[in-house]
Amino acid sequence: MMRILVISNMYPSDQAPTFGIFVKNQVEALMNKGNQVDVAAITNPNMGRKNVMKKYSSWILGTFRRLLSGGKSYDVIHAHYAFPSGVLARWFYKRFGTPYVVTCHGGDLNKMAKKGRFFHNQTQQILQDAAHVIVVGHDLEQQVTEDFHISSEKVSVFSMGVDRSVFYPRPKREVRATLEVPPDEKHLLFVGNMIEEKGIGDLIEALPHVKQRFPSMRLHVVGPAKQEAYVDGLKQRIQVLGLKEQVHFHGPKSQTVVAEWMAAADVFILPSHIEGFGLVAVEAMACETAVVGTNTGGLAHLLTDGAGALTEPHQPESLAENILDVLENDDKRGAMIEKAAERVDANDADQMTENVLAIYEAAQQRNGK
Repeated sequence: MMRILVISNMYPSDQAPTFGIFVKNQVEALMNKGNQVDVAAITNPNMGRKNVMKKYSSWILGTFRRLLSGGKSYDVIHAHYAFPSGVLARWFYKRFGTPYVVTCHGGDLNKMAKKGRFFHNQTQQILQDAAHVIVVGHDLEQQVTEDFHISSEKVSVFSMGVDRSVFYPRPKREVRATLEVPPDEKHLLFVGNMIEEKGIGDLIEALPHVKQRFPSMRLHVVGPAKQEAYVDGLKQRIQVLGLKEQVHFHGPKSQTVVAEWMAAADVFILPSHIEGFGLVAVEAMACETAVVGTNTGGLAHLLTDGAGALTEPHQPESLAENILDVLENDDKRGAMIEKAAERVDANDADQMTENVLAIYEAAQQRNGK
C-alpha cells in the first residue's frame, strides 16, 4: 500500500459533479487497489477575478498546511496539470524529497505555459524536477520533450482511461425512451464545457447543412456554460439560423446520465480547436456511438484509421459533410464503431491505473524509498 497525495486545480463536488471528474475517477481507482489517497484540490469551477483569487489562495494555503503537518508521510505526490498544481507538488519535493508525478492534460501546456516567460519557465522547472511526466496525447509528448527539454525516458503517453462500467452500449430505443426523446429522429450530441475552444460555434454553423437533409434532427448539448457571454452569443446565432427547435441545452449531467446520452445519440461530435486528448470521445466510442472530431491534439491520433471521422478545425461546412456522411452511411458507421472498439480497449481505465501505479513504484525506487 502506498500513501499518495493528489493535487489538482479541478475536482468534482455535489454542486459541480463533472468538474475534473477524470481526476476523481483515477483517485477512486487507486483507492480500490488498496492505496491511501488524500486529495488537495479546487472543487469550485466558478470564474471571475474575485472568486478565482479566493479559491486559489485557499487551495494554496490548505496544501501548504498539509505539507507542514504531514508532508513526510507521503510516498508520492501526483499533480494534475503542470501549472499550477505542479508548483505545490514541487514544494513537497524541495522540502521532503517526496517524488512527484505530473500529468499534463493539455491546457497547462497549450494555454497556460504560453501566457509568458514566467509561466513557461515555471512549467519547465516543474517538469524537470518531476520523477515522471504523463501526457494524455502525442502532441503533448512532443511539446514536453522538445519545448521543455525533458528526456523521453521520463515521459509516458496514456489517457486517464474510460470506465467501462459506466460507458457501455445500450439499445438506442430503450435509452431514448428513458431520456424522453423521439425514437426515430436523428440525434447529435456534444458533451463538454461550453467555451469557444471546444468549437461548438462551428457545430452550430454546420447544422443548417445537416438540417437540409434531416429537417427533424436534434442537437443535444450537455455541459456547463463556462463562458456565459459566449453562450449567449451562440443562442442568438441559433435564433438567426432558425435552429431553435433543433438545439437543446441540457446543462451539466452526471457521468451516468452522460453515458445514457452517448448511447442514445447517432453521432457524437467534438469540434475542438485544441484538445489534449479527448477522453470524452473514447467514452462515446465505448457506448458504440460514431464520433466526428477535428484534426487537432489527441483527436488527430484517436480518430485515425477509420475509428472516427476527422475534419479540420474552424471548418463548419466540412464538419457538416462528415456528420452527414456518418448519418447516411450505415456501413461506414458500423465500420467506425468496430474500429473504435480497439481504441476503447487501449484506453481501459483499469489498465491505465496499473500504468500509474508502476510509475509511482519506479519513482519511489529512484528516490530510495
